[in-house]
Amino acid sequence: MNEFNVSDIKSIGLKIYNAIFNKKKNIIIDEIEYSIQRFSSGIKYVDFSGYRFIQQNHNKKSEWGKKARQGHQIMWILKGSRYLARIMDGDFIDLKKEKE
Repeated sequence: MNEFNVSDIKSIGLKIYNAIFNKKKNIIIDEIEYSIQRFSSGIKYVDFSGYRFIQQNHNKKSEWGKKARQGHQIMWILKGSRYLARIMDGDFIDLKKEKE
């Protein structure tokens, strides 16, 4: 599965989001187990079928880093260098739709 529609991305994203923020070490998607990996900075992420699901770095000096420091749980969904969606505190936002 390489291309997803928005509901697929939302469903998979929310599963990964819940695993990351509930301190799981792995997640099962379509009967395949994926490890929740960490960068050297400690930021958690999962690579799945050409997409990257990545926790917001609370050390960033951005608006989103500030929100993470305030306790918001934020995860980004990317394909390559394109940000496709954001999940913050369990709410999915389609960034392509937001720009329209």
